[in-house]
Amino acid sequence: MKKFIYIIAPVIICCLNTYAQSIPVKKEEAKDMILDMHRKKIDSLDQSLIKILGERERIVKEIGVYKASKNIPALQASRFQQVLDRAIAAGRKEGLSEEFITTFLNALHRESLRIEEELITKK
Repeated sequence: MKKFIYIIAPVIICCLNTYAQSIPVKKEEAKDMILDMHRKKIDSLDQSLIKILGERERIVKEIGVYKASKNIPALQASRFQQVLDRAIAAGRKEGLSEEFITTFLNALHRESLRIEEELITKK
């Protein structure tokens, strides 16, 4: 049965693609479809970014708890500079400007400090 599925599935996909390509689509409709497709990809990537940022901030909370227990200040300027330097280099490889990466990481760092300082003051 599996062999049958492996043989028939590509044939069905090929037929569906051929049928879909034979349906006339106006240029403007095609452009709108492409735009919608790209927007859906961006929406999905945005959701992934938010989840990753949430995970990052949960780890920041763990670090904040540790720092609070050891009386370590939230701000570690040399550590942040290392993170920023690595991010700028990685951003360049992705075609992102140093200004964007710096602005983004400064905002992210402010939020992380807020979380850590909140934990330290609760101590």
